[in-house]
Amino acid sequence: MAPTPRLRRSSLPGERPCGQQGRVTPSIRRARLEDLPALEGLLSLCGLPLQGVAAHLGTFVLAWDGSRLAGSVGFEPYGADGLLRSLAVHPDYRGRGLGATVTRHALREARRRRLRRLLLLTETAADYFPRFGFRVIPREQAPAAVRASVEFTSACPVSAVCMERSLA
Repeated sequence: MAPTPRLRRSSLPGERPCGQQGRVTPSIRRARLEDLPALEGLLSLCGLPLQGVAAHLGTFVLAWDGSRLAGSVGFEPYGADGLLRSLAVHPDYRGRGLGATVTRHALREARRRRLRRLLLLTETAADYFPRFGFRVIPREQAPAAVRASVEFTSACPVSAVCMERSLA
């Protein structure tokens, strides 16, 4: 059995350890241009679409274990609304709260940018996102600008569940 990977302490103030024993804390930062290949690799590994990632790279929050990308999430701003996307955790790091950690960072960043709500589409995680205040809504209720996004028009199937969360 392989040893459990350990993540470095975060340099962000107020960051708490994730995982059941509280012993794992990621090094978290915003994505940079040079991170794009690693991010695309992680998203591909997790079966998530790559369309639109490069265009919104600056909104991605990445969790690093040294030089290894362990997790990601991003959002696409559309006026006062945003589309949360690409929550991914490398299989070696799952089950330790890393997804929740990067999601909380993305929610804070969306609030900092004064978005009033976030929406998302998911095929597999509709039971995961309510813990962050997301609720299922009919896809047609999403704002027109969000519905015109690549995620809505081509990257995610019509069967994907639409969810929203107020940031007010």
